[in-house]
Parts: sequence; C-alpha cells; structure tokens
Amino acid sequence: MNKLVPVFLCLGLTACGGSNDDSNSTVTPPPLVPPSLKADVCYQMSTSMGNITLAIDLTNVPVTGNNFIDYVESDFYNGTLFHRSVNNFVVQGGGYTSGLVAKLGNAPIVNEANIGLSNKRGTIAMARTSAPDSATSQFFINILDNPQLDASSSNHGYAVFGEVTSGMEVVDQISVVSTNSSDVPLTEILISSVTKTNCSN
Repeated sequence: MNKLVPVFLCLGLTACGGSNDDSNSTVTPPPLVPPSLKADVCYQMSTSMGNITLAIDLTNVPVTGNNFIDYVESDFYNGTLFHRSVNNFVVQGGGYTSGLVAKLGNAPIVNEANIGLSNKRGTIAMARTSAPDSATSQFFINILDNPQLDASSSNHGYAVFGEVTSGMEVVDQISVVSTNSSDVPLTEILISSVTKTNCSN
C-alpha cells in the first residue's frame, strides 16, 4: 500500500492546489473562448456499481481522446478499478487491478488541457503526476465543477477529453463510498468492460 502514496499525493496536491506543476516548463494559457465538447465516439463503461456512458472528444483533444481509445481497444481497462474516490471532487480509475496491483500503461502523452475544455461536473479528464506531460492510462470523472483543475496562465491543468452522457448517478454513488485514509474504496469498484456504443446526440 505504501507504494501507492506518491501517486495519490501527486494528483491530490496538484489537483487541489495547482501549485505543484513542473515550474521549469512554459505554460501556454488557454484560449479566451473555449471550444465546445464534441461527442465523436461513445463508450459504455460497465462497473460493479452500474453502467456509465462516455462521449469522447477527438475533434478538440485528438491525442488525449485517441489515447483513451487505444486503451479501450486493447481491453486495458477490463478488470481495473475505480481506485480513488473523493466526495465532492473526483473519482479516479484506470491504473490498478484487484488488490491494488499497478497496471503498466503506454508511454505518457502530451497535455492538451490548454485547448480550454473545463473540468465541469460530469467531464472525464486525464490524471497525471506533477509533470504536465505524464498522463498514461489513469482518468478521473469530476463530481463537481472543478475550475482549479483547468489550464491557466500559471497552471498546466488537467486535460478534459469527454463527458458522462448517462450514468452520472453511478458516478455519484462511487463518490460517496467508504474509503480509507488514502481515498481508496474499502470495497473494490471494478470496471468489467468498456465497449463502443452509439452516441445519442
């Protein structure tokens, strides 16, 4: 369990305070007029607490969106957990299997947060360490509007790449489960499969 602490602290501290980003890299501010989220491809995520439908934006965030799709198409997320749950903040998954065994992801991707999509309630974004271009497989779903996670002139931010189109009640249920002091659910929440589905829009 101790080996997980740095991972949780990295996201927790940078997400809450936004002050642990890599200060040696240049921050590109987002556009004044942000784009609208697109529903280019949709997936149903089946979990042990119910189904969540996600619309993925490939138009505005092609690197991030295709990164998620690559993991889906290789069945990477099957058998992984929602391993972090913080009420009124986020639920996070995609990096550990049962027993909190870390799953090795692909190479890190460039951070596309500066295109301006906001971490609003129901959006899905990439988790990362304090290094801006360090996201691999782990993602989180915002429980509330979390503008402190957005890119700004002083913060690299966290790249939003889609949103929940149905099943937000399941996400809300995940956010209020009992957890330990590291925000790990006491009862494992399993992602059994992620499968392509029709976008309703």
